[in-house]
Amino acid sequence: MATVLERVQQVVAEKLSVETDKVVPEASFTEDLSADSLDLVELIMAFEEEFSSDESQLEISDEEAESIMTVQAAVDFLKSKGISD
Repeated sequence: MATVLERVQQVVAEKLSVETDKVVPEASFTEDLSADSLDLVELIMAFEEEFSSDESQLEISDEEAESIMTVQAAVDFLKSKGISD
């Protein structure tokens, strides 16, 4: 099964229409991957969908979403919510 980082990379590459190799942990969604505010909202929704299961629904509040500005921040946040590789 894919790691949390690989799953985040796949979601980001798909939603932002960028090459997967550009989605590195230190990449900023806005500065490096050219995401606008609507892209960020769609990314958060995609993370919620990707990392939710029948047993547990992942919900990311607006306040939490504001702190997720890089690929690594997304991975760290998801792991803090109990998502594991």
